[in-house]
Formats: sequence, structure tokens, C-alpha cells
Amino acid sequence: MTEKMANDDRYTVPGLARGLQLLMQFNRDERELSGAELSRRMGLPRASVFRMLFTLEQNGFLERCPDGVSYKLGLAVLRLGFELLASMELTEVGRPVIEELRDRSGFSAHLVVRDARDVVFIAKAAGGNAMFHSIQVGARLPAHATVLGRTLLSDIDMKELAALYPEPTLPAYTPKTPTNLQDLKALIDQDREKGYGVSMGGYETGISTIAAPVFNEQGRVAAAISISVPSQRIEDDALMPLVALVQASAAQMTERLSHLPQRGGWPAKSKDKKTA
Repeated sequence: MTEKMANDDRYTVPGLARGLQLLMQFNRDERELSGAELSRRMGLPRASVFRMLFTLEQNGFLERCPDGVSYKLGLAVLRLGFELLASMELTEVGRPVIEELRDRSGFSAHLVVRDARDVVFIAKAAGGNAMFHSIQVGARLPAHATVLGRTLLSDIDMKELAALYPEPTLPAYTPKTPTNLQDLKALIDQDREKGYGVSMGGYETGISTIAAPVFNEQGRVAAAISISVPSQRIEDDALMPLVALVQASAAQMTERLSHLPQRGGWPAKSKDKKTA
């Protein structure tokens, strides 16, 4: 786009500009706003604001709050944020971390984020085993069926989990897959208590995975770091040294992302989000 075009109002789409302006009204201090409040702030008729709200809600950029009047940012905004992070800071910060983890552990290492109900691979450091070379950046796995997904779901409560999985039965991929919310939440909480997650043949036969969470500056789970071991089972004497390596890498990345020192595992301030 030329400078002339950038400064020419003829190329501006007013409706799109207003929709973006509406989204920008939400921030960390004002997470929920009503249509009436948005109308007042933007100086627009309520009918116009209602149409924008309806359109943004239909496309997932806004969600209706339980009070039926207010709105909050939706998962589509989070998805855009993840795409930005995946292409910038997360991958830039994470790539040398997982490469070091690969070198120290001897196994393939990965960095993943969550997109709604999917785990998305955004960086990898391939180990010597050829079976993991096929896992490409951008590959997706079902969050509920993997230890990676359970790690990424660890800081949402039961209400949010139920909204994400409204169906009564979750699809099973192996006999170890949780098929209802109660079983899924129990597995999430178990891993959260330990500060890491391990799956031995839980999603794919012959592969074990060790995962640990990465946190942003708000103390929310932003990503997960993992290694994949080409074995149906990791022997007890080998497991904890590998867990320690994964946790140390996750803590290192957390510190780089949040600029705060971490010891690995879930921050103490987030433990109160457990659901009874």
C-alpha cells in the first residue's frame, strides 16, 4: 500500500473501522461491557452498536456474558493473539529452549499452544528418532485426549471447561482417553498438583510424552513444552530426570516471557482456580 492510499479516506471501510474500534474498548481492567455503555463511549446509535455486537458474536470475536446484557472478548480474538505469538515472541523465545532440551534429553522436543479444543505445534526440535520427524509445525491434536492439551487447559475452571466441551461424551482415541468432563478435570488436576504431566501410550501406542506449562506475565498458561520418548513406558529410574529437564526448560521460557523468575510448575497464585 502506498503512502497516498494509507492517508486517503476513500480506502477506509467505515463499518470495519467501527467494529475494530468497538473491540478496542475491552481491556484487562474492563473485560465486560454492555451495548449501552459501548454506544455511549463510541457516540453511536444503540441499533448500530447492536448490529456490530451481533456480527462479532456470530464470528466468535465476542461472547455474551451470563447476565445476558454484557459482552466479553471471544476465542477468535485469543486465536489471533496465539497466531501472532506463534509467529513472533513464543517461537523466537522457545526455539533455543527446546533445542537445548532436545540436546540434553536426547529426545524430540516441542512447543505447543492451545487453539480452542486443539493443541497446535508451533516449534519443534527433532531428535534422532525418525518417527517424530513427521510431526510438523502447525500440526493439531485434540486437547482433551493428550497430556499436552490437559497441560494447556490447566488454568480454566469447570465452567469454562464445560463451555468448551458442551457435549455429554468426549471422543475416545484410546482406552485411556477421558470421555466426560469429570474424568478430564480429574486428570488435569492431578497433573497440576504434580507440576507436570506424563502420558505413556495415552494417545498413540509406543510413544510417551512429558509436558510442563509455560506462563505469561499474568500467570496464565501460554504454552507447554514437551519431549516425546519412543517407548510405550518410561522406566521409573529414567522418568524423574527427564521430568526435571522438561520443567527446567518450561521455567526458563516462563522467565524469558514474563521477565519473572520461576521454579517450574504452576505459580502458587493460580492454585486457587481448582474446581471442587
